[in-house]
Amino acid sequence: MPSSQEPRDDVLLEILDQGYKSKAWHGPNLRQSLRGVSVEAAAWRPSPGQHNIWEIALHAAYWKYIVRRRLCGDKRGSFVLKGSNWFKRPVELSENAWRADLALLETEHRKLREALVEYIKRKTQRVPVNFLFGVAFHDVYHAGQIRLLCRLRESKTTGGAIEV
Repeated sequence: MPSSQEPRDDVLLEILDQGYKSKAWHGPNLRQSLRGVSVEAAAWRPSPGQHNIWEIALHAAYWKYIVRRRLCGDKRGSFVLKGSNWFKRPVELSENAWRADLALLETEHRKLREALVEYIKRKTQRVPVNFLFGVAFHDVYHAGQIRLLCRLRESKTTGGAIEV
């Protein structure tokens, strides 16, 4: 039984999912913010050297991997892509490449969720809630950033103002 200071296990799972895929009070989560983003919009940069939506999606996948790795005690360097944190995209400007990287994000969320469920079942250690809250808040932060980038791109292509 968790102490009054620890969130219940089901709450931890819900927080993790609300940031990424479940309906939430705060508006679109990360998955919803990426829904319908074209390959062109994903690759668009607000200015040279700034991250695009595609890179943000992979960055979120990487941090889900990091939290999972810490929960499972896996070795460093086991992420499917070479490098860390930020991955230059697009390597290939194609719908297939964009969809493959979105599938990687989906896979990393699913693996993180599965790892959390297993961690909770073992009950050998307290769940590191700071990691789980952090990755959920990270998803929400980048969901908002993606929405703003979509609106900024739209305003630049139509010549209109950004409506927030």
